[in-house]
Amino acid sequence: MSESNDIQTVKAQELAKELEEQKFDLGGYQDPVHYLKDYLKTTKLTDPAKIAEDVEQILSDNGKKNLLASLIIDKAERYAKKIQPTESMDELKPNLKAGEYPYLHGYNSDLYNKQIRLLQIELIKLQKWLNKTGKKLVVIFEGRDAAGKGGTIQRFVEHLNPRSAKIAALPKPDATEVGQWYFQRYVAHLPTSGEMVFFDRSWYNRAVVEPVMGFCTKEQYDTFMKEVPSFEQNIISSGLTLIKFWLDVSQSEQLRRFKQRRKDPLKRWKLSPVDLASLSKWDDYTKAINAMFFNTDTEEAPWTVIRSDDKLRARLNAIRSVLLRFDYEGRNDDVIGEVDPRIVFRASSVNGKVDGDSSHKHHKGKKGKNKKGKR
Repeated sequence: MSESNDIQTVKAQELAKELEEQKFDLGGYQDPVHYLKDYLKTTKLTDPAKIAEDVEQILSDNGKKNLLASLIIDKAERYAKKIQPTESMDELKPNLKAGEYPYLHGYNSDLYNKQIRLLQIELIKLQKWLNKTGKKLVVIFEGRDAAGKGGTIQRFVEHLNPRSAKIAALPKPDATEVGQWYFQRYVAHLPTSGEMVFFDRSWYNRAVVEPVMGFCTKEQYDTFMKEVPSFEQNIISSGLTLIKFWLDVSQSEQLRRFKQRRKDPLKRWKLSPVDLASLSKWDDYTKAINAMFFNTDTEEAPWTVIRSDDKLRARLNAIRSVLLRFDYEGRNDDVIGEVDPRIVFRASSVNGKVDGDSSHKHHKGKKGKNKKGKR
């Protein structure tokens, strides 16, 4: 009985070996991906999981390795083509006028997705460094309605630890807050050691929205303009890094986004009565913005203007601008790259309009300007 079992075992082993040797090793295919395509054309199976199981049974170990390597290469080559910038992506508008958005076409969305992920990894490094060193960071996002402030902030905080990365989007002040010192409600949201706070609109409501819409008196406005440079100098002196972004959207793009919000039920909540009222007050907003830049674009707290008609470009450049301000541990300059000087620059303190010749290294300040930002 034992001898019979041994014979059967040997035969079973020989049969298994023979069947294994008969498995397809893809030797007849220069490109194993072509084999897989031919297989899919002939198989009767439709369930992807069963197809994978069947292919695994057919192939030898060497065939599996060849197919896997070939599939990875094929996918990588396809992805490389998708994220490859095209000449048209960076094509500039002919006869470009001062203040006009320079690019004819939108940014490559696949390239953007790759770059934003890498930049968000750098933001995590920055957050860890802030936690470790106890540094404090405030980033202010201002701009006309529908300029892309909320979406840009979301890309900053998307993968950060919410315990030390917070968004401050304050509602209309209540009766108690109206009676307080104007900056008091904002001071309550400033970061402690190791934290970063992103303001979706800030104390600069009083510089633009409130005077244009009649929400403050001239006296309140004048007091704010007088106090804000000293206020910012004081919080910076306390060890806080303050970065001020103005997202600059064109009138035609703003109108397009308003229409989109009205049509999209998921975005309709963003369209407020103040937004709609601002459509007829474009010039009034422009004057207020000019005055704000003139009075508050100081050496200690300069304004960085980012043209935001293309939201993808604006988000990437905003994150780069912040990362380049810090020499944090493990900073990868190859990943961060450089900000685009065509759409990122310091605000002019002369007439409130953006100055395309100014360096994006805005923290060095401008010549001929005193600490309060006046000539």
